[in-house]
Amino acid sequence: MDDYRVVADTLAADIEAGRLRPGDRLPPQRRFARQHGIANSTAARVYGELVRRGLAVGEVGRGTFVRAAKPPPEPALAEPGDARVDLELNFAVLPGQSAKLARALEPLLRQDVLTAALHPVGAAGTPAARTAAAALLTRGDWRPDPATVLFTGNGRQAIAAAIAAFVPVGERLAVESLTYPVLKGVAARLGVELVPVETDEDGLVPAALEAAGPVRALYVQPTLHNPLGTTMPPSRRAALAETVTRLDIPVIEDGIYTFLRGDFRPFAAFAPERTVFVDSLSKRVAPGLTAGFLVSPPAWTTRLASAVRSGGWAAGRFALEAATRWITTGTLAEVETAKRRDAASRASVLEEKLAGFTVLGDPASYHRWWVLPERWRAETFVAAAARRGIALSPASAYAVLPGHAPNAVRIAVSAPPVETLAAALEALAALASGSPDDLFVD
Repeated sequence: MDDYRVVADTLAADIEAGRLRPGDRLPPQRRFARQHGIANSTAARVYGELVRRGLAVGEVGRGTFVRAAKPPPEPALAEPGDARVDLELNFAVLPGQSAKLARALEPLLRQDVLTAALHPVGAAGTPAARTAAAALLTRGDWRPDPATVLFTGNGRQAIAAAIAAFVPVGERLAVESLTYPVLKGVAARLGVELVPVETDEDGLVPAALEAAGPVRALYVQPTLHNPLGTTMPPSRRAALAETVTRLDIPVIEDGIYTFLRGDFRPFAAFAPERTVFVDSLSKRVAPGLTAGFLVSPPAWTTRLASAVRSGGWAAGRFALEAATRWITTGTLAEVETAKRRDAASRASVLEEKLAGFTVLGDPASYHRWWVLPERWRAETFVAAAARRGIALSPASAYAVLPGHAPNAVRIAVSAPPVETLAAALEALAALASGSPDDLFVD
């Protein structure tokens, strides 16, 4: 049968009518092909079409299943959800934080100061902003040169600018096989193909990067990886630095969570001549008033500044003035310290409430990776949690290749009050201890 969409339409009708229920496993592709008298390749396209429509989900080593809930209209984690308990988005705003930030901004509201802050600014920002940002991003013996710091409106724009600077349309960008969901949308809009690279408990595997074939650049999250929550040890960073140097590959290091693990030197310290370090204020402060940072090797600063300008991604001057004041007054350092304590406190709650389950990740992280019990599938579990008013992120939101998602969910613990978090985790533990068969009663 030439038009695989006809077969896909038939299955879609069965799903809509309830003849195929959420969580049902579809036959293996070879058996499905025999049953319908079609080629194996056609069966693969049928299943791929169902995944593309959001009607099915593939899980590595388990098969293809009818999706338990319709996918959101926007990419996962793109917008705040409506769930009563949000364990999907990861933006911590602590009690008293706004008051501290407001006090530091009071001088900025003087008429003469505000007038200057309302003027436009370029990708290079201001000298004061560059000096402040370099101090903020310093880790151990790695201190950025203020002359190489550039600014964007937020971290996503910084990532987009770095990709645009190094990866032409139609070319390939290597990434971890599970990665930041927004990156997938950015790459699609820039016409860039993502090449998934294997990871293990220490992060991206250098040998797997070599085996991935020619790529124009590498995007990597060495510290508190999203979604896995892992942190790459120094030995792996050194090995990866040797590999990218030998392969002559530019590296885009996403350091958005590094403020929670200030004891780790960034990857940029291991390969400074070929690494662009990206960070922002969205996790340190809040997404509502943020700025993105790009730290470039000197030879690439002009190239990156051009990408920022051409994309219209330069930061607003008011945001830069606010950031500069928060940094220079020590206000931001106080907020960072408070968030590190908060993350550690919430990690303790998570470890207590989900004891006995396989929950992976760095205890310093605001998110962890929950490998679900075998009887559950991620999509079914996320749908069941939503019925209880709890929002989670399934592994499929992070998988670079559709149908290659492990049976896991990401838990973000930063948003709800601690008491609410504890109650939600207890509810999830009880849910995971039960059976998905309890959800569907004829």
